[in-house]
Amino acid sequence: MITLIGTGHVFNLSEALLNIFDEKQPDIICIELDKQRYNAMMLKQNNPEKYQETLKDQHLIYKLLARFQNGMAEEYGVQAGEEMLTATKYAESHQLPLAFIDMNAQALFSRMLKEMSFREKLRLIFSGFGGMFVNKKRVEAELENIEENFDLYIKQIGKKFPTIKRVLIDERNTFMVQHLILASKKYERVNAVIGDGHIPGVSDLLNGKNVEFETVRLSALRTNDNMVNDSSSANFSIRYKPP
Repeated sequence: MITLIGTGHVFNLSEALLNIFDEKQPDIICIELDKQRYNAMMLKQNNPEKYQETLKDQHLIYKLLARFQNGMAEEYGVQAGEEMLTATKYAESHQLPLAFIDMNAQALFSRMLKEMSFREKLRLIFSGFGGMFVNKKRVEAELENIEENFDLYIKQIGKKFPTIKRVLIDERNTFMVQHLILASKKYERVNAVIGDGHIPGVSDLLNGKNVEFETVRLSALRTNDNMVNDSSSANFSIRYKPP
């Protein structure tokens, strides 16, 4: 069984993730990172000054996106990508294999920029600058809107940023599904920590290949994280693939 766990890089989800892992007892943990991004994450954790030096040569758009993520993560009292670090540490402490199932981010981002039209780049840059001034309240409202109208949201991305949708969403979904299927052939219980925005696309692809899976969405994780000190039981939104 593959369990898709939808996360957000700016939220405090550590306790909820640990609860899920303890409940599911995975044989392997897969994370939405490539080895290079994993190494960068560990460098940021262990040597922040050296990590900042590595960002100097990054493209402006990448810097804007990273600055937005880091700023919003601070609003929620965490570091951006902390949920991936939690998954990594859980795998290490429980002596579980850890699989990096995402495409190489640097190569992917470089190719995306080459394939983007000038107009699309301008839209992205202005969106990036605008995102720097978005507050926590706005993010919460946008999340609720996206959850209720996800298909429309994806269509809007495809219309405004067709290259981003194709490269950063569609191609990565396909790549991650290939690795998840390989993992499921070797391990009985596969837990995959991926961005919640990938859940619908990955689910459709797994359904198309008749692979059994279940999902735990970001909204359920955040609800559980707010209940960690509550005596009530966790209530996860899980969708099982029909037989």
